Amino acid sequence: MRKNSSFADALIILCWLVLFAAVAAQSQQSAPADHGIFTPGAIQWKDGPAALPPGAKLAVLEGDPAKEGPITIRLSFPAGYKIPPHWHPNIEHTTVISGTINLGLGDKFDETKGNKLPAGSFLFMPPKTNHFAWTGEGCVIQVHAIGPWGVVYVNPADDPRQAKK
Repeated sequence: MRKNSSFADALIILCWLVLFAAVAAQSQQSAPADHGIFTPGAIQWKDGPAALPPGAKLAVLEGDPAKEGPITIRLSFPAGYKIPPHWHPNIEHTTVISGTINLGLGDKFDETKGNKLPAGSFLFMPPKTNHFAWTGEGCVIQVHAIGPWGVVYVNPADDPRQAKK
């Protein structure tokens, strides 16, 4: 009888080990990265999100902008780029990395009502703050936010996603 008990004990221990291994593997797959280090040459740029007018470039440094959780992205805008009045569903913290971006608050695009933000500038905006932006020269900004990240245009006709339908 003792042999059967030892076999049963070993089988139970084996089942527990397999269960713990499966849970550990799953948690490693779904856990966010515990750190990230990016040199300028290692940053991977791709065409900007469909929510922005064509011409923008996007680099995702942390998280997934489409999912809930912290994100860090960089956006590169060419010279003469314009983003019509819009808002974001979550707070945004933005740092100008290079170049200059102009930012205005309100429902109407008006270059006389903007702030010129050169490299090194920082801003943050609460959710649903209507604003617009444009560049003279090109620029790169870095955005820290809680996802999902989104853009909602004050005038739906300004939304570049509508043109693709």
